Amino acid sequence: MRTRRPETSATVIDHILDRLSALGVRHLFGMPGDYNLKVLDRVVAHPRVDWVGTTNELGAAYAADGYGRVNGFGALLTTFGVGELNAINGVAGSYAERVPVLHIAIGPTTTTELAGSAVHHTMGDGDFDRFARAHRQVVCADAVLRPEDALFEVDRVVTACLRESRPGYLRLPRDVALGPAPPLPALKPPDLTVTHPGSLDNFRAAARARLAESDEVAVLADFLVDRFEARSELAALLAAGPLPHATTLAGKTVVDEQAPGFLGLYAGAMSKADVRATIDRADPLIMAGVLLTDQATGKFTHEFDPGKAIDLGPTAARVNGVDFPGVPLAAALTTLTSLIKERPPAPTPRPGGSSTANLSTAVTKSAAALRRRICGRWTPLTQAYLWKAVGEAVRSDHTVYADSGTALLGVAEQRFPDGARFISQPLWSSIGYCVPALLGAQLAEPSRRGLLLIGDGAAQLTAPELGVIGCHRLNPIVVLVNNDGYTVERITHGIRAVYNDVVSWDWPKVPSALGVPHPLVLSARRPAELDKALARAVTTTDRLVLIEVFLPKDDVPPAFHRMTANRPDRAKWVP
Repeated sequence: MRTRRPETSATVIDHILDRLSALGVRHLFGMPGDYNLKVLDRVVAHPRVDWVGTTNELGAAYAADGYGRVNGFGALLTTFGVGELNAINGVAGSYAERVPVLHIAIGPTTTTELAGSAVHHTMGDGDFDRFARAHRQVVCADAVLRPEDALFEVDRVVTACLRESRPGYLRLPRDVALGPAPPLPALKPPDLTVTHPGSLDNFRAAARARLAESDEVAVLADFLVDRFEARSELAALLAAGPLPHATTLAGKTVVDEQAPGFLGLYAGAMSKADVRATIDRADPLIMAGVLLTDQATGKFTHEFDPGKAIDLGPTAARVNGVDFPGVPLAAALTTLTSLIKERPPAPTPRPGGSSTANLSTAVTKSAAALRRRICGRWTPLTQAYLWKAVGEAVRSDHTVYADSGTALLGVAEQRFPDGARFISQPLWSSIGYCVPALLGAQLAEPSRRGLLLIGDGAAQLTAPELGVIGCHRLNPIVVLVNNDGYTVERITHGIRAVYNDVVSWDWPKVPSALGVPHPLVLSARRPAELDKALARAVTTTDRLVLIEVFLPKDDVPPAFHRMTANRPDRAKWVP
C-alpha cells in the first residue's frame, strides 16, 4: 500500500526516483535491510514509483533486467554488503547483455564510515568501499554519493547507463540518501542518433561498392538491434530488398518471423541446412547488431568471414574490416536501405512458395495431425514434439521467456506469430533467470501474457519468485520441463554423474505453497496430454497455469542433434 509522501523537502533518494520516473520506470525491485528501511519509507511514499519486494536480491536484479529489456530502463534497491553482493550476478548479466539498469545500494551513515566502525555487513576492517569496487567490474558507471556532489553523480551515472545500454551503480550512505536535494532541471538523455557526417558518407561509399560486388546479400540480426532501438530501421531494410534474413538465439523476434524472406534461426552447425547455407555463403552478409558469441555461432561453427561482412555495431559500422566510427546502428541501417533500393528489383518470394510446395506442406501437416491423433495417446513425449507444440501455442500478445538449456535451444527455432516477443539470456546464461525476469517484464508491460519455459533444475534456483508473480496478479503460463536434472550438462559431460542430478520436487504443490492464488496445475507425459494442456492454458487467462512436462533425461532438442551430426570435431557444448 502506498503511504502519504512525507511533508518535507525533497531528498537525494527522491531525486533518484524522480529521474527514474522520468525515464518511464514505474517499479523499483529489491529487499528491505536495516540500512535501507528509512529510505524505503521515501520509496513507498513516491507518487509515481511502486516498490516491488522480491524473495531475494538476485531475483530483484533479474526482475530489473527483464523490466529494462521491455521498458528501456530498470532499477533495483538493496541493502549494503550482503544485499548488493547477492544481486551482483544479476547486474553482471545486465552488463553482458546490454540492459540499462540502475543498482542503488544503501549503507551505513557517513559518521559510521568515518569512524571505521566494525558494523554488520562489513568485513570488520573499516573498508566501506570494498563492494563498490567489486561492482565497478560489472557496470558502465558507478559512484559513492557524498552531499557535495550527489545530484551531479546521479545524473552522470544514469546518463552513462542510457548511452551505453548497460547497468550503473550508486552507493549511498543512509544520511546522504535522506539528505536535501534542491530541484534541478529535467535530465537530458544522450542522443544516440548523432552521426558523424564525414564518416557516414565514407560508410555509404564503401557499402555501395561492397554491395555492387555480389547479388547474394543476406542479413543476420541480433539483440543489439533491440537494445539500441533500431528495430523499425531493420524492418525498413528488409522490406527494401527483399533480403533473405535470419536471427541469432538472442535476436529472436527482432524481425517478423512470418515474413517471406525470414529463414529462421542461425547458430552455425545447429542451424537447419538451408539457413546455414544462405547465411554462410552470403556475399556480403549484413550483420545487424551481431555479437559473435558461442551461442550465436553454434560454438563458433559459423563459416562466414566477419571480416568480409557489412558489420553494423551500436556506434560504428565496418565494411571489409574498415571501421567507420560515429555511424550508429539505426543510421547505418537507414543508409543501407537507400542503397538496397538503388539496386535492380529482385523477385519477391511468395509467402507460400509454389503450389506444389503448398500441396506438399499441406500433406505433411495432415500426416502429422493423423499421427498425433493415432499415436499421441500412448507414445512418450520428446523434446522435438514438445517445442513444436509450444511454438504452435504462442500467440501474438505473448512474450516467451526461455531459460538456458534445452528450453532455449528447443523453442528458439520455432516460428512465432508477428507481434510475439522473446526474452532469454544466452550470453550470460545464468540458470533460473527467466522466473524473476518474467515478473519484471510483465509489470513493465501488463498487456502481454508471459509464457515461461524452464527446466526443473533451473527453476529450483528462483521458484520462490512465482509467489511474487502471484501476489501481483500476473497470470503467465509456466511450462516446466521435468527431466530429472541438468540435461544439457549430462550431454556435455557426466551423463550419469551425481552432480547433474537435482532433488525431485512435488511441483504441482509448489505454486499454492508459494501463495499463488488458485493456480491451474496440469501435467503431460504423452503428446495428446500436452496438446490438451496447452490448449487449456492459452484460454485460461485469469490465473497462473503450470504445466509439468515429463521428458526422458537424455533427450535433447533437434538443434543439439544437428550440432553433433554436422561438426563432430566440435560437438562438445563447452569448447
